[in-house]
Amino acid sequence: MGWTRWLVPSAADLFFVAMLGTLALTGLAVRLLGDAGIGWHIRTGQLILATHAVPRVDPFSTLSGHPWFAWEWLYDVVVGWLEKTAGLNGVVVFTALIIAAVFSWTFRLLLRRGTNILVALILVLLAVSASMIHFLARPHVLSWLFTVAWFWILETSGHAAGQPSRPQLLRLLPLLMLLWVNVHGGFLLGLVLLAIYWFGATWQWLTLKEDRFEHVLQKIEAGKRVRALAFTGMLTVAATLVNPYGYKLHVHIYRYLSNRFLMDHIDEFQSPNFHYVAQRCFAGLLLLTLVALVVKKREVSASRGLVLLFAVYSGLYASRNIPVASLLLILVIGPWLSEAMDRLQQRWNAWKQRTSATLSFFQRMQATEFELRGHVWPTATILLACWIAAHGGKLGATPLMDSQFSAKRFPVAAVDYIEKQQVTGPIASTDYWGGYLIYRLSPSVRIVVDDRHDFYGEEYLKSYLKMMNLAPGWKEFLQQHPAQCVLVPKDSALANLLLETPAWKAIYKDDVAVAFVEGRMASK
Repeated sequence: MGWTRWLVPSAADLFFVAMLGTLALTGLAVRLLGDAGIGWHIRTGQLILATHAVPRVDPFSTLSGHPWFAWEWLYDVVVGWLEKTAGLNGVVVFTALIIAAVFSWTFRLLLRRGTNILVALILVLLAVSASMIHFLARPHVLSWLFTVAWFWILETSGHAAGQPSRPQLLRLLPLLMLLWVNVHGGFLLGLVLLAIYWFGATWQWLTLKEDRFEHVLQKIEAGKRVRALAFTGMLTVAATLVNPYGYKLHVHIYRYLSNRFLMDHIDEFQSPNFHYVAQRCFAGLLLLTLVALVVKKREVSASRGLVLLFAVYSGLYASRNIPVASLLLILVIGPWLSEAMDRLQQRWNAWKQRTSATLSFFQRMQATEFELRGHVWPTATILLACWIAAHGGKLGATPLMDSQFSAKRFPVAAVDYIEKQQVTGPIASTDYWGGYLIYRLSPSVRIVVDDRHDFYGEEYLKSYLKMMNLAPGWKEFLQQHPAQCVLVPKDSALANLLLETPAWKAIYKDDVAVAFVEGRMASK
């Protein structure tokens, strides 16, 4: 019946609703606020909204006036407005919406590319599990969305098997880059993917023989694609310059990513530890990729082979790359694994008879999937979540959301005490807590360090790490960057030392944090 196409949810719709509801309306909402960096993103966005200007110098730390690149300013404006309008509930709903859209769209793309619905579901669930280590309210989740869009456009604009070519979609890439470059530094990934597909098209053009008429036509088409990708690439590179800092942003990012000390000491840039569940799920995807390559043998195109190599390398190089690597891997290998299942079904008649009913069920589901196009339930879920967030987390009188920073992870009670004592700062704390302190205390109190490592630089962070690790010369950091208050984790080495140091006096202590002031200030 015609109305069922609009009212009955598809499998992708149900997946979206389940993810959005789980991330926004359950205890996982606190997990999305597990990174304090969202604090300075929010305050930066609100500063931009108040001044109508993107900051070029730091407004939060004791290095006030030093040049600073707020390179994710557009994301900051969005979350700053959401927090002002709906509190942290609004920020959580926005993040949950993006994550749910990424994986439900990926699921639908897998089906469009000919992946068996059961294989698609397993692959997406593995990718979700591998990516959960970075389910955080930070701008990187938007890079996941842009990555899926980039892959879809580059694949659809070429001659994908069983699908018509739509080269006009390449026009979208420079337009999307105008947003991506102002949202997150992951825009470099878009340039890498463009280069990969251009190289793949060039390789095809160079290796095609002209001994047959159809090969001549293929070579002509390959040449057109090479030129189209080259022209699109030039426009896209030009679009990356449309940001508040121009080419200086590219220089800054290059210096940041090429700094070996920073890359070796920032946790998210470390290689994955496969002793944890999420990393093991990524390892499972790597094994499935190996199986898929064995199945395809020599049938892998240059562009898809390079995408796989890039995804594997980037995921193994840094744990922060695992979500994007997982998405690229499953989008490429999904159709290959489905082909392998079809071949097994054709060869093993006995197995085919035993599983025919199950396979028939999934085939009917897959055939029905694309006829259900109303998306009523996802739309209703989005509207409901936004309504709840905008009304204090309540649906009528029933509280459903109360998104807050976890008091077990962050010094919530300690900052409450500091506010009551009217400590004017500066406050020295861990870089991990710095964003939370900015969120709670800015602009009245400045902090000494936070997780904007590209801003502070190598020498500053070396001195900071000496202090935190009690290395020789650990006092130099506090001497060079004097603080009225030191706020550190209760069981940290620095906290234990300061408790035994007469020059410092503990004014607050709980199970999470200890706050110190200098002894002469405490006596006042």
